[in-house]
Amino acid sequence: MRTPEQYRADLAKMRPNLYIGGEKVGRDDPRIVPGVNVMAETFKIAQDPQWKGVATATSAYTGKEINRWAHTPQHPFDLMQKQKMIRLGAQRVGGCIQRCMGHDAITSLSICTKEIDDKYGTEYNKRFIDWLSWYQDNDYCAACAQTDMKGDRTKRPSEQVEPGQYVHVDEVTDEGIYVSGCKVCITMAAYADEILVIPTRAMMEGDADWAVAFAIPADDPGIKQIVRPVWMHERKEIQAPFCEFGVSDSMIIFDRTFIPKERVFMCREWEFGRRMAMLFADSHRHSYCGCKPAVSDVILGATLLAADANNISKVSHVREKMSEYALGSELAFAAGVAAAMYGEKTASGTFFPNVIFANVGRRLMGENIYHEYNMLTEVAGGLSVTMPFEDDFTNPETKPYMDKYIVRNPKLSSEESHRIWRFVENVSASPMTAWYQIAGVHGGGSPIMETIALNIDFDYEARRKVARYLAGIDKELDQSQELTRQPTFGCNLMQPEEFGDV
Repeated sequence: MRTPEQYRADLAKMRPNLYIGGEKVGRDDPRIVPGVNVMAETFKIAQDPQWKGVATATSAYTGKEINRWAHTPQHPFDLMQKQKMIRLGAQRVGGCIQRCMGHDAITSLSICTKEIDDKYGTEYNKRFIDWLSWYQDNDYCAACAQTDMKGDRTKRPSEQVEPGQYVHVDEVTDEGIYVSGCKVCITMAAYADEILVIPTRAMMEGDADWAVAFAIPADDPGIKQIVRPVWMHERKEIQAPFCEFGVSDSMIIFDRTFIPKERVFMCREWEFGRRMAMLFADSHRHSYCGCKPAVSDVILGATLLAADANNISKVSHVREKMSEYALGSELAFAAGVAAAMYGEKTASGTFFPNVIFANVGRRLMGENIYHEYNMLTEVAGGLSVTMPFEDDFTNPETKPYMDKYIVRNPKLSSEESHRIWRFVENVSASPMTAWYQIAGVHGGGSPIMETIALNIDFDYEARRKVARYLAGIDKELDQSQELTRQPTFGCNLMQPEEFGDV
């Protein structure tokens, strides 16, 4: 497995195909370094013996120890370890760990390629496993390019005036395919090794050219990445880990880009467009059950520090707000655990989380994000957006006043108080704040997408039958399906000798 230093060295060797603010840049551009620092942390923890079995796993294909980010979950415990890794890793970087994008694309492709092969006799799954084994051996990281520009939302891909609003197949040859189009909002693509492209929606037969999935090197000369980086204001003297991290999102342009045959995992199998898209989305929503509780943990931490600095930690309404953070984050995390426990083993061997629980956890956090920031703002007050700049705390002429008046709680020093308010400023009123708020709502699908998923998969009829029975309309209540439902697929958590053969 790569060290952070090896990851950074490999980035330095990549071809420059990034554009920021109209300028073509390399992977050493300081504006994307904060995002690189996040990714480096995922390699760092995999080297730490304390993280063995959490940040590492055993490959289902090679039997080697690999980074868990490259692993296809094989059982419920794998999913729970992934969720734990995401939450604890995200806490270390102050928010989104970003690498779950590639992991969830790998999960989707491992399942869907097998299902396409089973129907059509294709060889997509073998290609994918060959690619994944190579990917695991090299300990690469991948971005998932799912979201298309989409154009007119009332029209299907094949109905768009500009066909490139969705990535599509231009030509198929014996050697591979040529593709064109635009993917947008692609987190971490600027500092990934590989990009996995998958469909973003259900397709109809007329949309067959838009049903395509493949892997491509992130620095392939056939693509252009137009990058929007987000980073913190540079700290001059009061350094803090939170300010070292950031994120970048790319608009990725394909212009008759060639994809070798061995890297093509779907080509015009339009019936599987929705399946592949939803496999990614639901896996990603399970990942959110680890990621978004960590974001909540960071906001809660900032709120606790603000309360300390204001000397109001024991005020009743403040303590009530703290419990609201705990309620949301732990419920979402518990939903992720339940999704793992009630998941299913697919034909490919990959273990997939329960869709209902994954969507419940994701929707809960997606709808709660602005409320959490609002609670932070209420407890902290306005200082996070009105506090003088750091230079005023170091200027000999103004420093004595800053040191004296920044202290509200006499138990805290002026430096502690200053650091708290800088942190609160970074969490609640920085470029990263806006990114986390919007990503919290839309990442992995907007709340309406979780609503759609729940309305498709949730058993409303069973609840109607309960009410009909209780109302005396039906004389019997059939609960056989729930009575036989077990946590974990293929094995029972209870010991037969204690509880009988259940």
